[in-house]
Amino acid sequence: MKINVINGTMNVHEMDKYVKYISEKYRGRQINALDIILDGEYVDLKVYFKDTDFQRAFRSADYLVNNMDKLNDAKQQEFADKQRHKA
Repeated sequence: MKINVINGTMNVHEMDKYVKYISEKYRGRQINALDIILDGEYVDLKVYFKDTDFQRAFRSADYLVNNMDKLNDAKQQEFADKQRHKA
């Protein structure tokens, strides 16, 4: 993980505490880089996540599938006829 300290300097012990904090906060996500921005008495953290492949999930009868081919013909037709909401 790349760590950038902006607007000042920070010792390794302090940086390790911030890395531990974000690792616990974003458990399960892969972190690529961390910007630690010093602003007087305050510290802002900007976290950059590694790009992950997102798979689309379809909800059908209260279960999730990642591929429409797993559904039978009736469910596939139900999805085709479904009204889409505008984003």
